[in-house]
Amino acid sequence: MAPRPPRPHRFDVWAALAGLLGGLLLWGFGLGVRRADDPIVLLDGPWPLLLPLFVMAGCELLRRSAPRTALLVGTLALAADTLTRGSIATIVMYTDLMYAAVLYGPPRSARRIPRITGLLSVAGVLVPYAVWRVPEALLIGFAVGVIAFGPASTGLIVRNHRDAAEAARLRAEQTALLAETDRTQAVAAERSRMARELHDVVANHLSAIAIHSTAALSLDDPGTSKEALTVIRENSVQGLSEMRRLIGILRDGAGDREPAATPTLDGLGALVEGARANGLDVTLDAAYGSVPAPVELAAYRIVQESLTNALKHAAPGEVTVWLRERDDALELRVTSPHDGRDAPRAPGSGAGLVGMRERAALLHGTFDAGPADAPDPADGGLWVVRASLPLTDTARGEIR
Repeated sequence: MAPRPPRPHRFDVWAALAGLLGGLLLWGFGLGVRRADDPIVLLDGPWPLLLPLFVMAGCELLRRSAPRTALLVGTLALAADTLTRGSIATIVMYTDLMYAAVLYGPPRSARRIPRITGLLSVAGVLVPYAVWRVPEALLIGFAVGVIAFGPASTGLIVRNHRDAAEAARLRAEQTALLAETDRTQAVAAERSRMARELHDVVANHLSAIAIHSTAALSLDDPGTSKEALTVIRENSVQGLSEMRRLIGILRDGAGDREPAATPTLDGLGALVEGARANGLDVTLDAAYGSVPAPVELAAYRIVQESLTNALKHAAPGEVTVWLRERDDALELRVTSPHDGRDAPRAPGSGAGLVGMRERAALLHGTFDAGPADAPDPADGGLWVVRASLPLTDTARGEIR
């Protein structure tokens, strides 16, 4: 089925009715634009001007839905109206058609119509004056300007303002959308950062508590139980202190809102000593110079999480922490004995590897972790954590 033509806009219907009734009222009083003895009047009498009037009123119904068609038919009706005594209502409705053609028509028409009518206005001034050499000839160009160029220019101005307002509205919507996207990403990034901090700071203490409490419960030895309880108390106090500090930062009006000093590589010695107190046999081999603070924090947290995983998963044996500063990157490697068992000695969420990988990715570095063969086959396998953290200026500013 063919699509139904759009219904005229309510304003267009009222404009057509107003123009038609106004023209009929003028016709009823016998009022016209020109006198009956004007040489240009070829169709004398009151009736011939009604046809252009009705056609122009019909074009008013199409001023919004088909503006170019309405202007073309209206131009023919105006040409026919010039052969009669003429009606001011027909001329007024034509100026509205010219205005609507620029305002509602396609962009190409909106650009061309003011140019064409402007040229016609200039030609209407120059050509008649050059032919007749009388000042009255200038009125022809003035009339063309009033009837055609003026409404077209007005329509172009209104259209430009409307387009500018629409563009501003779209920019405002895009800005609001981008702001909401940035806010969502900032919230997600902050949640990820807090999740990493909570995991890295608290998981080490809780893992030690879980392992030593298991030993205290399973061994019927007062001395071993006392040592385990001592370790449990130390880790619980430290973990509780760290938890209070993080909660104080998150809350608005309570707690210690000032963050503690950011961990640095100089704290690796104390970190290794704590791991040894928890029962790990750890060897530290580190050599580095001046390292940017974000890289120091990431390296410290990766080593901390690696020791926590070794405490939960590693087989008995030596754990090695190796750290070197290269020309453009800080290389670190943590190796621990690995016997291939799946069950850890303490429960965990499995988020440690994800957090370490995220820390390396924030600095545009690399990270991998997995089993490897030990140099001596009799020693079984190894679990190796490797990370390379760039020391470039781009990496230095990523997480500050």
